[in-house]
Amino acid sequence: MQNDYDFAVVGGGLVGAAVAYGLGKRGLKVLMLDEGDVAKRASRGNFALVWVQSKGLGMPRYATWTRASSDHWPGFAAELREVAGFDLAYRRPGGFHLVLSQDELERRAASIQRLHNQDEVEPYHIEVLDGDEIRRRLPEAGPEVAGGTYCALDGDVNSLKLFRAMHAGFVRNGGSYRNGALVDRIEAGDGGYRLVTPDGAHTADRVVLAAGLDNPRLGAMVGLDVPVRPLRGQVIVTEKTAPFLDMPLSTIRQTDEGGVMIGDSQEEADDHDVMRPGINAVMADRAVRMFPRLGRLNVVRTWSALRVYSRDGFPIYEESPSHPGAYVVTCHSGVTLAAAHSQILAGKLADGGLTSDFDDFSARRFHVSAAS
Repeated sequence: MQNDYDFAVVGGGLVGAAVAYGLGKRGLKVLMLDEGDVAKRASRGNFALVWVQSKGLGMPRYATWTRASSDHWPGFAAELREVAGFDLAYRRPGGFHLVLSQDELERRAASIQRLHNQDEVEPYHIEVLDGDEIRRRLPEAGPEVAGGTYCALDGDVNSLKLFRAMHAGFVRNGGSYRNGALVDRIEAGDGGYRLVTPDGAHTADRVVLAAGLDNPRLGAMVGLDVPVRPLRGQVIVTEKTAPFLDMPLSTIRQTDEGGVMIGDSQEEADDHDVMRPGINAVMADRAVRMFPRLGRLNVVRTWSALRVYSRDGFPIYEESPSHPGAYVVTCHSGVTLAAAHSQILAGKLADGGLTSDFDDFSARRFHVSAAS
């Protein structure tokens, strides 16, 4: 059977776009099937951090993977700027996580210590700072800031420009994009896969499921168990103001356009259209205590969105044991990992499949106890 495409990537969000762009730039014929903005996109609500510090407690391989993506980001951003014709506002000045009590600071320091005490963790430096040192480095920080942590590997980006650039680069490299193309069925054949959508069927040698919260439904069609769940987060955005914060924080960042984003909530929920004012009030209160000048700014918009979380919070990368050439790629850090997905993971898929260094990310890890 002669298929229409080398790869069909199901999902057009940040994860799917990064994989599809990475495959396309390697000269493969790639189709991206995107449900469109009616989907419960994690991409629409992300905080746009390219973040390393504190990631990987419980899975050392994830700490290494995140670090690798961060290190690839400068070249990835430059490549996309060239391909798309505009700058992504990517920067890597380092980043802070601030706390408002000594107890918070002690718990933060203990967590970082546990992270770096894990076997096989590639060490990198995270500074634990008291309140006076934080105010020396961030003069606008308020008197209630008890301290925080700093990592020079952290940064951020304009995620909307990132999203647009990957889609533009995908098309420029010859990729085919279908909007409103919810995949109803995936049918396996001797020579590949047939994907049925409302606008017709498409065939491909291999398929990558990168559809976020729809991956469990799609995975079942090709023998893949994808245990992910929604985790709702809320974001507050202020009016534009004069630059005062020249590096990102884990919960507060000033964008390249001047507005300030505030957001760090996590809530077990599956509705992305609900806003809880009480959560916004807590986030706003903490933000103003960290930077008092924020209390003088107007809020111009708020939103909620659904993160895509596995049972342990780490990514799932796996080839189907029963359907060769069918893969799942899912995570909740689509911005941070965009460079790794495009520059590393897509290369592995293009060269024939996932290698053994991705075994830690297999969904088989959730069945170890049952098997034993």
